[in-house]
Amino acid sequence: MFGGVAFLLNGNMCVGVHKSDLIVRLAPEATDAALAQAHTRRFDLTGRPMKGWILVEASGLKTDVQLGKWVQVAAKYAGSLPAK
Repeated sequence: MFGGVAFLLNGNMCVGVHKSDLIVRLAPEATDAALAQAHTRRFDLTGRPMKGWILVEASGLKTDVQLGKWVQVAAKYAGSLPAK
C-alpha cells in the first residue's frame, strides 16, 4: 500500500512505518484531535488525505511511553474492527 512495514491486528492494519514516521490508524472521528498533538501530521501520500490515518514524526517517538501511547490508540481502533 505505501511501501513500508505494517503491523496487523486481526487482519486490519494497526500501525506501520513510512520512512522515519509511524503510521497510526485511529477512529476517523479522532483524527482532528490527534492532529492537534505535537509531532503529528496527516497521512497523505496521494494528495487525498484520509481521516483515520496520521503520521507521527520520529521526534514524537523518542521514549517507550510516547511510542506506546500511539500503539495503544491504533490497537484500540484496529481491535474494534471486524476480523478479516
